Amino acid sequence: MFEPVPMLPPLTAPRVVYSRTAGLALPPNALAAIGFGAAPALPDDPRSVRVGLQPLHGAGLVELWLAEGPVRNERHGPIRYACDDSHLFGVVELDEREHGGIAGAAQAAYAAIRAFRHETAGNDWCVLRMWNYCDAINVGAGDEERYRRFCAGRAAGLAALPQQHLPAATAIGRRDGEPMLQVYFLAAREPGVALENPRQVSAYRYPREYGPTPPSFSRAMLDADSLLLISGTASVVGHASHHPGDLIAQLEETVNNLQTVLDRARALAPGLPPAFNGDSVLKIYLRDASRLAEVERVLAQRLPAVRDYVVLEGDVCRVDLLVEIDGSQPAAG
Repeated sequence: MFEPVPMLPPLTAPRVVYSRTAGLALPPNALAAIGFGAAPALPDDPRSVRVGLQPLHGAGLVELWLAEGPVRNERHGPIRYACDDSHLFGVVELDEREHGGIAGAAQAAYAAIRAFRHETAGNDWCVLRMWNYCDAINVGAGDEERYRRFCAGRAAGLAALPQQHLPAATAIGRRDGEPMLQVYFLAAREPGVALENPRQVSAYRYPREYGPTPPSFSRAMLDADSLLLISGTASVVGHASHHPGDLIAQLEETVNNLQTVLDRARALAPGLPPAFNGDSVLKIYLRDASRLAEVERVLAQRLPAVRDYVVLEGDVCRVDLLVEIDGSQPAAG
């Protein structure tokens, strides 16, 4: 079974941890359990999510999202979810073939989430953080690239959600040949604070060269002043990719962007630590598995206090980007 995770006193935001499993039981306060690749075995539980990205570092780790207390499982249309009174974790997985391709699947998934927010009890869930995984994200030329088609579908499904309310997000390409779009998300009863990176142009303001529809996400989201949820972050300064072909330089630039986002968040939530630490939960997405040792070396130098992280083999949304990092950082104490 999972490593013991004690029931915690009331929290203002979920707790995120990596754990290992050799059995079938989830803690009663688990909102979600996310596994990567073919292993480890996940519990036969509606809260389990498997993403087909091969782990290169951290194999066997399961990402657990833990609520304040026991959760209840529900379903709304294509969305399955678990929630307590303050937070919710939802999952929607759609076959692209049933929606005319990646754009149609993205529009359907996001429209379902939009409807869900208004049709469930309370009608006041605020989406804070989203993860999007699909196969072959860079396939297609120009505006027909699958990521650009995904962005168009996502924007249509969101139906002009105001930019100041856009959730933090990640979009990564699997390599499993499965025509399934996976979207999972964290929501809360109270809205978070969307954050931007002063080193970067906001993604929703990208110029036309990146596609007809700018990506619809914020750089990070602050949940209740106690949990920083960081979007997929790469070697982008302004709106341009930096250091083409140079993995180490891209990784260094990515860490610079992560620190800038943390600094920005600390201006609003001083309880956050000044640097990423042993409570950080990071995922690194790497195009070329043969470069793993270089990534591990840079992370040990730049983020020495981070204990647990996973490196996943996957494709970043721009073909010239070799690595991306997302994650979360809780407040101290």
